[in-house]
Amino acid sequence: MRFARLGATVMAALALSIATAVRAGPDPAPRPGDFVIHDFRFHTGQVLPALRIHYQTLGEPGSTPVLLLHGTAGSGSNFLAPGFAGELFGPGQPLDARTHYIILPDAIGAGGSSKPSDGLRTAFPAYDYSDMVRAQFELVTQGLGVHHLRLVLGNSMGGMHAWLWGEQHPDFMDLLVPMASQPSAMSGRNWMLRRLLIESIRRDPDWNQGHYRAPLRGLPLAAAWFGVATSGGTLAYQQAAPTRAAADRLVDERLQAAAEVDANDFLYQWEASGDYDPAPDLERIRARVLAINSADDERNPPELGVMERALARLPDARLYLIPASADTRGHGTTALARFWQAPLRDLLQGEPRR
Repeated sequence: MRFARLGATVMAALALSIATAVRAGPDPAPRPGDFVIHDFRFHTGQVLPALRIHYQTLGEPGSTPVLLLHGTAGSGSNFLAPGFAGELFGPGQPLDARTHYIILPDAIGAGGSSKPSDGLRTAFPAYDYSDMVRAQFELVTQGLGVHHLRLVLGNSMGGMHAWLWGEQHPDFMDLLVPMASQPSAMSGRNWMLRRLLIESIRRDPDWNQGHYRAPLRGLPLAAAWFGVATSGGTLAYQQAAPTRAAADRLVDERLQAAAEVDANDFLYQWEASGDYDPAPDLERIRARVLAINSADDERNPPELGVMERALARLPDARLYLIPASADTRGHGTTALARFWQAPLRDLLQGEPRR
């Protein structure tokens, strides 16, 4: 069986990518579904009569359940890419789909889940990460009937969601693996660049408060700029683009890949991160934590010392920091599971089930 995937291949992980590719699927094949939450109330008090959460699962419901959470502007299909599924879901691999029930939801505002571009545009309720986690919890418990998870693993935005899962549902999982993220308030260059991305849409003369009649001409440029600035890795970029001509080709590819982005969806996705701050409630986490970051992560630079200070507050937590190299991809490194498959396997084998 074959399936469509969105997001990063080794080269596409250099920057924000919306490109679609096709590859042979894992065995067992992913099963798609939709779960509708009626009268979902957002943190703003707004209510959506029917909130659709799209998801895919691999494996059988009676197997060991694990939840994987994707990054901003992505979808659960990102985890079906060769660099991820090919390292984790196969026979004998850490999340062998024959022995695990793998849950891959699309977050609110992304993939096949409810989002502004479905028709409401800017009348769609403003959502944040707490709303997204609450909808994921409803899917897992009410939609799929799972009441304890062996593992919650998230990448980038999904990593930030994982920190919130650990705080909001401390007894619901054995293991917590937040990747390409930090358990601290959105701030510094990370938020400044996100804010500039947001303003590039809101200040576009064609945006018209979300009621644009044609795709915003400036959005592909802003999206490509943000991707190059915040993901890819300095060494990897230099190796991929050692000449101006090579660099120009990469820029052209990024601009083309971003051309199909819906401006309202994109705006909501990035604004959702604005009030993220798990720092005050870190001590609520009871699961064993393995945080995985890369040394060349542009959005979460390790020199800030944020992770060390945070993990010192958690007795069962450690950091696995992937060294930077020409093979890593900065913020995109953790999309390539070969860099951290071994410590994940050790964690799964070494931690007893509750």
